[in-house]
Amino acid sequence: MATTRIIDDDRLTAVGLLVEVHRGLTNKFAARLGRHGLSENELEILLRLGRTPNCQLRMSDLAAQTSLTTSGVTRVVDRLERAGLVVRASCDTDRRGTWAVLTDAGLERVTAAVEEHLEDVDRWYTGLLTPEQLNALLEALRIVRDTVRPEAVAGVAEAARARPRIAATSP
Repeated sequence: MATTRIIDDDRLTAVGLLVEVHRGLTNKFAARLGRHGLSENELEILLRLGRTPNCQLRMSDLAAQTSLTTSGVTRVVDRLERAGLVVRASCDTDRRGTWAVLTDAGLERVTAAVEEHLEDVDRWYTGLLTPEQLNALLEALRIVRDTVRPEAVAGVAEAARARPRIAATSP
């Protein structure tokens, strides 16, 4: 009589597939992002800023939303600031807090990168799925994300309520 071994559990397969897909997509996306002078972490920060009301997030919220530590976010934002893609502004409600604000140049750079990045996303990921499969995947991923990383949307409501810190222009 055949028995199912615990190491063949579908739950392990689900986690393994997720890890394999992430690694594979990261490798497929890296070359084109590099041509735009952006790392995966830089793109993630620029996208998160660009998709947030007023194109701004507190540095601590950026750290919470990403897989980076606060010092990791600081290093990435330092590079983006030197490139004129992001500026920092003080937070009125928390003297210890600092906003990272996307500049016009940052919005232009991330928009150009995303236009090509979406071709890769479609080719290697979403384009492989039917609309129904994509909707089911998005729903399932949000359920898991909201459980294991509820901080992934940290600061969005506050950013929407806050006044724009500065005009989003390059220095």
